[in-house]
Amino acid sequence: MKLRYRILSGIAIVLLLAIAVLAVALSYSADCEPVAEAGVGTGTMRAIVQPCYGDPEVLELATVEKPVPGELEVLVRVYAASVNPLDWHYLRGEPYVMRLSSGIGTPSESRLGVDFAGTVEAIGQGVTRFKPGDEVFGGRTGAFAEYVVVGEDRGIAKKPGNVSFEEAAGVPIAGLTALQALRDAGGIEAGDKVLVNGASGGVGPFAVQLGKVFGAAVTGVASAKNRELVLGLGADRFIDYRTTDYTAEEGEWDLIVDNVGNQSLRANMRVMAPDGVLVMVGGGDGNWIGPLLRPLSALVVNPFVEPHFAPFLARITGEDLEFLAERMADGSITPVVDRRYTLEELPEAIRYSEEGHARAKIIIRVVAEP
Repeated sequence: MKLRYRILSGIAIVLLLAIAVLAVALSYSADCEPVAEAGVGTGTMRAIVQPCYGDPEVLELATVEKPVPGELEVLVRVYAASVNPLDWHYLRGEPYVMRLSSGIGTPSESRLGVDFAGTVEAIGQGVTRFKPGDEVFGGRTGAFAEYVVVGEDRGIAKKPGNVSFEEAAGVPIAGLTALQALRDAGGIEAGDKVLVNGASGGVGPFAVQLGKVFGAAVTGVASAKNRELVLGLGADRFIDYRTTDYTAEEGEWDLIVDNVGNQSLRANMRVMAPDGVLVMVGGGDGNWIGPLLRPLSALVVNPFVEPHFAPFLARITGEDLEFLAERMADGSITPVVDRRYTLEELPEAIRYSEEGHARAKIIIRVVAEP
């Protein structure tokens, strides 16, 4: 018996040591190294470079090699990009668990940004869906730059003529998140009662508008200063979270899209229909366990409760971007812009995004629109 306890104790110690070593490795951030710039010329471009993990001040605007489209790829001249929480999570490498894919110690990808809008400058052999001069928008790593290369069957679609490049640049991640949260994770149907918690941020305005596209009755939750914005986007009802706790309200919602994560699963259950769905877009705070607590809790309790909790991550697909383009073209959804910054001002834009008070999208003007 004593031998068994010794063996178990030894295994426990080894596991704890392994966890401690992994924790130290994940939280380690290497020093910034000087950025190797390319010589200025026709084969170069300006781009934001992230030489290390850290705050926005580590970002550098550098001259780098201009990408060349390969077979079935499209070269896009970027006029505008937009900031998402995803950008500053990658910038800081937080929560630390994401460094398992983004790079331990130093970012494996030195380029930042995803959302872009611009014109096709060149195409690779075999490209049939796009031609030079087409106005497009989409999502691709490294969008905070004058050019990006995108596979024609990946995250790119033609921009409707009735929206500007700046407006279109604010759509990809936020619009896709709202669409897939409502349609795929939430299973929205006409006549559903839908609540959008965090209706005035990046995802919220798209969730409100798309909820109406799908024929739902939409309630938006935000601060009082954003009341007119949310109602103007089509919400049937507005709740000021500072004065009213939506989880204490009477009635049952068929679908809750939670962009904030400021209410417990139990509290949400009180106001959900028996077959309702809570789609968790926003995560918890912290660099270690905090962001994982709600998704893990949801997976544990899902088999034992009637309302369904759905942790959620969006995917960038050309098909869904085309769906959003059609909705912009017919006026069903309208991108909302909060502030505009230049590429040189990106650190300031990211700091503003991190504060969590942005009303809709933060746009980066890369170059002047044609």
